[in-house]
Amino acid sequence: MKSTIKRAALAMVFMSASIFSFAQCEILNQVAPDGSMQYFMEPVNFYWTKSKSLKGCIVTDKENYFLQLLPLPFPEKPEGNKLKKNLLLKLSDGKTYELKHYDTRYVANDTVMEMLYLIDKDDMDWLLKYEVNEAKIDMMGDEGIRTYGFKLHKAALMEQLNCFIKEEKEKKKK
Repeated sequence: MKSTIKRAALAMVFMSASIFSFAQCEILNQVAPDGSMQYFMEPVNFYWTKSKSLKGCIVTDKENYFLQLLPLPFPEKPEGNKLKKNLLLKLSDGKTYELKHYDTRYVANDTVMEMLYLIDKDDMDWLLKYEVNEAKIDMMGDEGIRTYGFKLHKAALMEQLNCFIKEEKEKKKK
């Protein structure tokens, strides 16, 4: 009887792990404001409190990869459009890396602010190997640098990048 319960519990763990990893690899697409096609995965929560939160995901146009961050709260449109500083990411190897700012834009009738950071080929290596522990965004003004310690989904960016790369390799085989 005990071994049956253990087997059932073990099976449930494997099933939930496979469901989670499948959901992480579901690639969505949308037309970007410039008319190009963007591919992305559902943004995940990295940090959440009553006063601030940070969601994000990997976005690609099949030529470049970007880290999309959705911070809350965010500044009003004129001030938010001035946010053009690079992003600092502290990874699980203990080192801090920098991603170049690419774009800041408002979507959904200005109810969401998206910040895009370019992931160049050199950045891919470390993002594919290490979890993210912390992100620092310069919000300028009185607030200055806002630090988000990743409490949730530390490996999400690594997993999402791996999914995109795996999909590209599979398409090249066909």
